[in-house]
Amino acid sequence: MATHLDLQEQEQVDALKAFWQQYGNLITWTLVAALLVYAGINGWQWWQRNQATQAGAMYEELDRAVNAGDVDKAARIFGDLKERYPRTAFAEQGGMLAAKLQFEKGKLDESRASLGWVIEHAVEDEYRTLARLRLAGLMLQAKQYDDALKQLDAVPAGPFAALAADRRGDVLLAQGKKDDARAAYRKAYEAMADQAEYRRLVDAKLIALGAAPAAASAPAAGASR
Repeated sequence: MATHLDLQEQEQVDALKAFWQQYGNLITWTLVAALLVYAGINGWQWWQRNQATQAGAMYEELDRAVNAGDVDKAARIFGDLKERYPRTAFAEQGGMLAAKLQFEKGKLDESRASLGWVIEHAVEDEYRTLARLRLAGLMLQAKQYDDALKQLDAVPAGPFAALAADRRGDVLLAQGKKDDARAAYRKAYEAMADQAEYRRLVDAKLIALGAAPAAASAPAAGASR
């Protein structure tokens, strides 16, 4: 009986050896590949967390410089931020922050450059759109009307469409195109919620152009009676 069991065990050992001889390398390399993928995923996640942590610390330093009104220091920090961590949300936020201070300090070219970087490199569409709106405003001030309209043309339909229409009205009015400006302001007014505070400003612009929204709606209301 013991001999029979010993023979069975030997057969199993021999079968296992034959199996491992045939498939051992494949199994080994499959396990190695799986371990490398696992290590790669963990390494990538660690790298992303590390990038976000360091970018966040740099953004806080930028925020302190902006609050202190130190435009040169803010520009240096933003330069480092966009060079080292260009694909982080902190970089696009830093660009908007730096551009705001640069505008306030009269450094319009620098402000435009910061906004241009956000437009080209922002990870999130919202920041890219906000940068376009602000850049269009700077171009309006510089009387670069066609360039301003090109920026506004690139604003997609969505939550910022009303602001883009309002800014378009400003540009068209500056060009002396009052009818087109009225149409743009009306589009902005109609796209904004009734309770929106900004809607009052658009209302005032329409009134100044003799196209008060309430007056425009009165004939339609009378015709329905």
